[in-house]
Amino acid sequence: MLSPHEFATLMLIRQAPDQLDMKRAELDALLERQLVKLDSSVTGKCCAQLTEKGKSLLRRLHPDNALRWRTNQAGCNRRSPA
Repeated sequence: MLSPHEFATLMLIRQAPDQLDMKRAELDALLERQLVKLDSSVTGKCCAQLTEKGKSLLRRLHPDNALRWRTNQAGCNRRSPA
């Protein structure tokens, strides 16, 4: 079971990964559970990304947002109908 801080970190990685403090203790738990992975950017900076397992967990927590989230991930800025 994830703590509230771990859930918040998971949502932060989904919404604004560039704002994540890479020293957060919650990040270790998410890495252990394979909900996130670390990648290095072209500049050599390490960044966290959701794994498929992490994306699936967030979709199950908020299914109404799943279609809109998938559309945004595909690069489309339109919002899905409510």
